[in-house]
This record gives sequence, C-alpha cells and structure tokens, in this order.
Amino acid sequence: MEIISSIGILLGSSWASGVNLYLSMAGLGIAHRMEWIKLPGDLEIISHPAILGVAIFLFVVEFIADKIPYVDSLWDSFHTFIRPLAGAAIGYSAMSDSSQVMQIVVALLTGGIALDSHLTKATSRLAINASPEPVSNSVASLTEDATVIGALYLILYHPVVIAILVTLFIILSVWFLRKMYRFLRRVFSFSDKGKPRETNLLTQKG
Repeated sequence: MEIISSIGILLGSSWASGVNLYLSMAGLGIAHRMEWIKLPGDLEIISHPAILGVAIFLFVVEFIADKIPYVDSLWDSFHTFIRPLAGAAIGYSAMSDSSQVMQIVVALLTGGIALDSHLTKATSRLAINASPEPVSNSVASLTEDATVIGALYLILYHPVVIAILVTLFIILSVWFLRKMYRFLRRVFSFSDKGKPRETNLLTQKG
C-alpha cells in the first residue's frame, strides 16, 4: 500500500506542479505537517516552515498574475524551466532511499510529467488570450486552481485514481498540444500576413 501511495504522490504532485507549482508544494507541505500524508524520502523537506512560507507567498502572487491576460502567459514563460525542474526535484527527493540511478530515472519521469502539464496549461492560456472573450482567462485560472486542489485531495485519499488520471492526461495532452499548435500557428500567421499588406499600402500612397 505504501508503494501505491508513493506512486500516486509522485505522479500527482509532478502533474500538479506543472499547473500550479506553489499551490501544490504548499498543499503537500501542510498535509505532511498535519500528518494527513507521509511524504516519501527527502520530499518531506517541503513541509519546513520557511519553504511553506515562500510557497504560500508565491502562490498569492501567482493567483493574482494568473488572472491577468498576457501577464499570465509571461508568468508561464518564466516558469517554463522552473516547473519542470521542480517536478524533477520532487522525483529525485522522493527516491532518496533508492540508488542514484533510480533517483535520476524517476526525476526524468516526474520532470517530464510537469513539463507536459505546464505546456498544456501555457498553450491553453495563449489560445485564450488570442480569443476575444476576456472573462475566459479568470475562469480558466480558477478552474486550474480547483483542479490542483482536487488532485491534492486524490493524492491524499485516492492515490490509485490520481495515478490513472495523470496517465490518461498525458495521453490526451499529446493530441491536445498538436491541436493547439495548429490553432496558434494559424492565428499568428494570419496576424503576420496583415503586416506586409499595411506596409505595401503605405508605400503605394507615398
């Protein structure tokens, strides 16, 4: 049962970190301090008061920035390296009782999962910002926060369920990212096509 719980923690926390790193770390750290969960290996370090304080502060900053159109995309671009690295650190720390080879293998796995969920979120936000509906941004952000909280609940009480859901998400995200890439390429290529026309018109007038 402990192995199943550890798998759920690894998959669920790395996925959640790619969506909202600071909420995930704060949630898991608090859960460990409250003894609702036993974090594996050295991962329990995130329950340290200093780390919890920083995580909660950055979550508040992200909560605000994530609701502002284009600021959210800038924030996501800045976290393109931070979230996957944090996901890798989760796997590496959690496997501190195993061999170094196993630590690196699991770190690559959890880092890849965090990168996948981060790219899915960042691409979705970029597509939303390109749409004319302003309220969609805040709705998407709140939905993501609620999803991370739901993932944390499943990590605590239903580790098998979160492991299955994360696996399904990875499979579906491949299809989703391909669709979003084509959509964004059409949007930005359309914008680029409009610029030369304006230049030509100005040249003809001159």
